[in-house]
Amino acid sequence: MGRPAGTRRLVTAIGPALAPAAEPRAALMAPPSEPVLEFRNMRVVYDNAIEAVRDVSLAVPERGVVALLGSNGAGKSTLLKAMSGLLYTEEGVLENGSVLFRGEEVHRLSPDELVRRGIVQVPEGRRVFVALTVDENLQMGGFAKPQAAARRKLDQVFSLFPRLAERRGQIAGYMSGGEQQMLAIGRALMSEPVVLALDEPSLGLAPLVIDRIYEVIARLRDEFALTVLLVEQNAHRALGIADYGYILENGRIVLDGPAADLMGSEDVREFYLGVSKEGAKSLRDVKHYKRRKRWLS
Repeated sequence: MGRPAGTRRLVTAIGPALAPAAEPRAALMAPPSEPVLEFRNMRVVYDNAIEAVRDVSLAVPERGVVALLGSNGAGKSTLLKAMSGLLYTEEGVLENGSVLFRGEEVHRLSPDELVRRGIVQVPEGRRVFVALTVDENLQMGGFAKPQAAARRKLDQVFSLFPRLAERRGQIAGYMSGGEQQMLAIGRALMSEPVVLALDEPSLGLAPLVIDRIYEVIARLRDEFALTVLLVEQNAHRALGIADYGYILENGRIVLDGPAADLMGSEDVREFYLGVSKEGAKSLRDVKHYKRRKRWLS
């Protein structure tokens, strides 16, 4: 299987210039001996009847951004729920495969234990505590941390999202969609994640807000050495910041590679970046598309 710890990386400047990383960029690019997060041969079924994901494997390197792309219903959110221990909320079952975190199987752990270990998901649709203030939402994210550590994380969140500092006393339900998305990410950061999984962070947001969100994602990788698994339909945005990408269709990985290579692929440009004028198609309909050997069986 192609591993996302390749030597080529795409570096795209988004927004204002970022502060230099604490470590040289070359050091951050060095491939790890093992991925920090790995999905192996995943098969997920809902209601004992609907196969949502079949034989999916992917790897997420430490201190990298990996994009998981695909249309609605492709199985992207299902993979995140399997990672976070949340399949049971929708009658989903992992019938085959495993999720490994730093080489250890973790798919049988409870959601709270996964968060304690450093696997944190920001669900699609923001889902903040609408009746609580910004401060209270952030405190909920860091409730398991010592007070001194929580205060340091709070300062970090406010440095990443100054708007939240300005609105810290406001009820979250009265904030704009963009502000709520910042709050949802900030709340996740309060738990000091090792892997941050973002499910459709740009969904329904204005372009300027999306710019800000993606600027923060770049800073989390480059300055704070955070690992990010980015689930998106906006392929152009995701590949513009990612180091490696996977494309999921009908519950299976149909294409993967370094983000720069995917950006240059004719198939990806036509069917995911809007270059073609012929309308939407499936990669499965392209006769010259060559499937990876591991998916031929």
